[in-house]
Amino acid sequence: MAKKVLMIDDDPEFVEAISNLLDARGYTVESASNGKDGVEKAKQMNPDIILLDVMMTTKSEGFDTARAMHEDENIKEIPIVMVTGVRKEMNLPFGFEPDEEWLPVKAVLEKPVKPELLLKTVQENIRK
Repeated sequence: MAKKVLMIDDDPEFVEAISNLLDARGYTVESASNGKDGVEKAKQMNPDIILLDVMMTTKSEGFDTARAMHEDENIKEIPIVMVTGVRKEMNLPFGFEPDEEWLPVKAVLEKPVKPELLLKTVQENIRK
């Protein structure tokens, strides 16, 4: 059975490109364009991994969504990989590191992300 990927990102072109990449590798991909819808979709579809953007409705929405998912008993075990351009967009001199409290994700990838790196990261972090 195909592994399920949920993309939470408000950039339709990015979602389409990554969906095509993952689909070609045998993954089933669904998407949501904001954190609130993403949390609901995660509860419905129980994906094997979530690819989460940061800047959507607000500049920190992805961070808030990751923490909300981590606190929800029904979906907290789903691995999350953050895929974001926030560092470049906000001209931040630092990156983000996953941790259990503030950023409960498995990995953080910077946009634009190389397809090989995205596929490797998904493969390493997807639920077995």
